[in-house]
Amino acid sequence: MNIYDAHVHMARHVAPWRSDDSPADMVAAARRWGITRQTVMSLGNTGYIVYPTPQELREANSHVIALMAQFPGEVIGYCYVSPKHPNESLEEIRRCVAEGPMKGIKLWIAAKASDPAVDPILREAARLGVPVLQHAWYKTTGNMADESTPADVADMARRHPDVTIQMAHLNGAGERGVQDIAPYGNIVVDTSGGEPEAGLLEYAVAELGAERIVFGSDAPGRDYSVQLGKVLGADLTEEQRRLILSGNMLRILGIEEGD
Repeated sequence: MNIYDAHVHMARHVAPWRSDDSPADMVAAARRWGITRQTVMSLGNTGYIVYPTPQELREANSHVIALMAQFPGEVIGYCYVSPKHPNESLEEIRRCVAEGPMKGIKLWIAAKASDPAVDPILREAARLGVPVLQHAWYKTTGNMADESTPADVADMARRHPDVTIQMAHLNGAGERGVQDIAPYGNIVVDTSGGEPEAGLLEYAVAELGAERIVFGSDAPGRDYSVQLGKVLGADLTEEQRRLILSGNMLRILGIEEGD
């Protein structure tokens, strides 16, 4: 089975793995485990930037576009934007998605998903027919000031039912987060966020259906192989496993199995 990793970060600041070319190292490591496509985004070329400037957004996205050219068909880029800069973000979506090679939009923690400031970006995603990857977490230590919880993502999905929203971090959302998003069929959740936890993926499948779950590693912060263990070690049918590891993302992005 060819595997699609729906949540990967590649940026210039990532420390080398085996050489000075960390993206090439990451692609090689992914291939070793059967991962043939990766949704890739950069949250900034100098670090994970919470409140990026328009210039920092442009530099990060330009790096991902270069990686798409370096690894055609394997690196699928998502455009990092910020609701703090709505006009510049819409221009960046035009450059990178509407007129460029990227296939989706990435929102991190510059504003909560429940904040109306994100609405212009979601409306543009609906117009273009592309998914939005939204960070979310329930942290026992408390979330950051503008960091979304799964309840915020549920609110986003209610306001924008015509947008496919990929909520990041099943392991950060937990059972509570699964219940938050359960009523909204336009939300899928990726399996990233922490180490494998027995029974959590099976719970999500039972509550949401396998069609609403996608595999995501959050590499390089997490190892591809360890994250694959969440899916390969779970008590699932082969069809459920196929959907989570590849079929759902191919459907969301309109990619044929053999492409």
